[in-house]
Amino acid sequence: MRRLGLVSVFCAVSLFGYGASALQAQEKRILVIGDSLMAAHAISGRSVAGFLDEFPGAAVTDRSVLGARMIYKLPFTGRLGLSIPAQFRGDTWDWVVMNGGGNDLWLGCGCNRCKRKLDRLIAEDGTTGEIPRLWARIRQTGAQVVYTGYLRSPEIDTPIEHCKDEGDELEARIERLAARVDGAIYLSLQDLVPPGDLSYFAMDRIHPSLKASEEIANRIADVLEQER
Repeated sequence: MRRLGLVSVFCAVSLFGYGASALQAQEKRILVIGDSLMAAHAISGRSVAGFLDEFPGAAVTDRSVLGARMIYKLPFTGRLGLSIPAQFRGDTWDWVVMNGGGNDLWLGCGCNRCKRKLDRLIAEDGTTGEIPRLWARIRQTGAQVVYTGYLRSPEIDTPIEHCKDEGDELEARIERLAARVDGAIYLSLQDLVPPGDLSYFAMDRIHPSLKASEEIANRIADVLEQER
């Protein structure tokens, strides 16, 4: 895998214990976009996209960026990748694997305007907002969408616990949207972290650990295998 548009093909014949079904048959062109859930550990090549690229039949391009938001209107941020919608450039893909919205709520609503920001991201009925708009752009190209939810932290104190209710509501709306959109899948991670298990988090208790990034990639690979 090469980041920012250069696709590589992994031709291994075994999974070396990664624990998910191999992506088989025809090679899948996969674009990964989003924020730090996807981008964490990219420098070492062990981000979610990096692990996903190791499955046979996966040709992965990673454009995810730490700190990226769904709503980011500052000049030139599209070039830097800080706007998640700008990470998708209308290219031809089989799948777009994405996440997003967490930074908009954590950093962008000031803890007192979250209802308004939620509605801008995605309406309560899932029909309007930045996320449905991006999905429509993606689906118009023929690509299918996997939206990956965020980690939860049961019995763990983290710096973003105050955003839990908003995060749950965001994903409930996205799940409603996915139920309406043909070719779109919501992949929940709400059951990934066992109660009190810090091994799924980096030291900041916000970003995924290497273990978590690998397990997220496994779950995505399972979805792609089921949908082939």
